[in-house]
Amino acid sequence: MSLTVHPGYFDAPVAQTDPLIAEAIAHELQRQQEVIELIASENIVSRAVLEVQGSILTNKTVEGYPGKRYHAGAAHVDAVERAAIERACQLFGCRFANVQPHSGSQANHAVLHAVAQPGETILAMDLNAGGHLSHGAAANFSGRWFQVVNYGVQPDTGLIDYDQVIDLARRHRPKLVIAGGSAYARALDFEAFRRAADAAGARLLVDMAHFAGLVAGGAHADPFPHADIVTTTTYKSLRGPRGAIVLWNDEALTKPINNAVFPGLQGTPFLHIVAGKAVALGEALRPEFKAHAAAVLANARALAARLQQHGYHLLGGGTDTPLMLVDLRPQGLTGAPAAHSLERAGLISNANPIPSDTADLKVMSGLRFGVSGSTTRGFGTAEFEQVGDWVAQVLAGLAANPQDNTAAEAAVAEQVRAMTRRFPIYGG
Repeated sequence: MSLTVHPGYFDAPVAQTDPLIAEAIAHELQRQQEVIELIASENIVSRAVLEVQGSILTNKTVEGYPGKRYHAGAAHVDAVERAAIERACQLFGCRFANVQPHSGSQANHAVLHAVAQPGETILAMDLNAGGHLSHGAAANFSGRWFQVVNYGVQPDTGLIDYDQVIDLARRHRPKLVIAGGSAYARALDFEAFRRAADAAGARLLVDMAHFAGLVAGGAHADPFPHADIVTTTTYKSLRGPRGAIVLWNDEALTKPINNAVFPGLQGTPFLHIVAGKAVALGEALRPEFKAHAAAVLANARALAARLQQHGYHLLGGGTDTPLMLVDLRPQGLTGAPAAHSLERAGLISNANPIPSDTADLKVMSGLRFGVSGSTTRGFGTAEFEQVGDWVAQVLAGLAANPQDNTAAEAAVAEQVRAMTRRFPIYGG
């Protein structure tokens, strides 16, 4: 006897089947429409990316790689994954790509899995200097499985001391040198990192998660040919779904990297997300993406300059990427309360540690800002200069009235909503 499918299973919308979740999504859409997004790791995807992420590709399970799957019925999803691989290679000018990693951290973990053994040494940026958890932080598996040597930034400039990086590589002989991080705003000297890796006989990994869109659009130096391996998330400045890719040129790395992703770290890929990656990579290959990348960089520098005009100290003295890191100590502020106050004003940022930070990690002494999402929305340099004024207005109010900054927050929030109405998203 056949079973009866639940009524509406194949055609009822979520508003009918699960009103609680539908309501939460509706509120989140409204929030995104009405605030100015300044979190460096966020962006706004196209309607096409949203569509494929909600497609029937979510029903399909496969393991392995195109043409070599462990499940039947994979011909169409193979075409999707091959398209994503080909577009990634074309966009970044490399020979090989793995588009399956579920996140940037898993992409970095796969590289570690591929080129180093537990207990071996890696050289990476210190977390407080702008590094990333997956680059060997003590709280992360990468910091527990490997011997980690950290380089930092110079106290007076906030810039990487490349002579120190090369010296550390010579002395500690790491298996892998990692360039890149999550809160370092200046352009990286890939050639200097290459010298460091060569001094140790190491592989060089460039994590370009925050500036990949600039590389794709020609607004930032290309990590190839200096890097052996490049990782990036596909959201942030690439405007794609939440996920990551690994890129390389040396065919000898193909089997170790692919095996590290599957079966080393993951099972079946999220095919609906792989499709979203393919769509976003295709969008980034269009000529207009170069103009977008140039706008991202111009907007970042406009916001950075405005904050500096208001007396805020930016680590590294400015930015060459979509992000910037502000040291709040001169204003007598800390990151978490500042971020909460800005959020109430409709300006969304995140607290972040700074070099030699003595504040608790739940508080921190810095704020990280990014321009990718609001640039996608259509903001230009004039809008970001105004955003810088609003940030300064809210933070000045907080410094003067740490117990109650309601007046400054409300005044800015009204103006923020007026600006966002000029740049609607998803029909809002």
